[in-house]
Amino acid sequence: MDREQVTIEDCVRNIIKITGDNPTREGLLDTPKRVAKMYQEILSSQGEDVFKDYKIFTTDPSSNSQMVLINNIPFYSMCEHHMLPYFGEVHVGYIPNKGKIIGLSKIPRLVDFVSKKLSVQENITKDIALILEEILMPQGTAVVIDARHMCVEMRGIKKGNCVTRTTFYTGCFNKNTVVRSEFLQTLNRT
Repeated sequence: MDREQVTIEDCVRNIIKITGDNPTREGLLDTPKRVAKMYQEILSSQGEDVFKDYKIFTTDPSSNSQMVLINNIPFYSMCEHHMLPYFGEVHVGYIPNKGKIIGLSKIPRLVDFVSKKLSVQENITKDIALILEEILMPQGTAVVIDARHMCVEMRGIKKGNCVTRTTFYTGCFNKNTVVRSEFLQTLNRT
């Protein structure tokens, strides 16, 4: 067992004690170990800066200048303010440049890479768009995220079912309102 795992387990035991429960009772005995393992899984991109899990394909540029849209990609992340989860769907669109496209399964992998770290929704939205922009150099990218935040639903204001929408556009999606409208209308139809 590595030092980080042990440290997290000790911290969880202390949280259990400080909040008034007994970390050695039957139901909580293995909780510190499970929580440490959970953090390793759901924050698996923490500290990783470069997305490498992709392949670029080249198609006939004259036949592939239309929008590529992958929507309803489920995701979850942890808010960097309260370390509570938020989750929802990511919608990603781009318009290829010079026939360069990315494998369709790589966009959900990019979403996982960006979201499996402590972050706010606004940064995840921006990071997905900018990484895709860097990889493909498309005519433009569009990212929309709709998410429910447990820091809103479980604490503070305690309002359930609120959905936060964030958007980030580059290139033609940012400059051309017709292209952006087409993207948003397509989202509403699916």
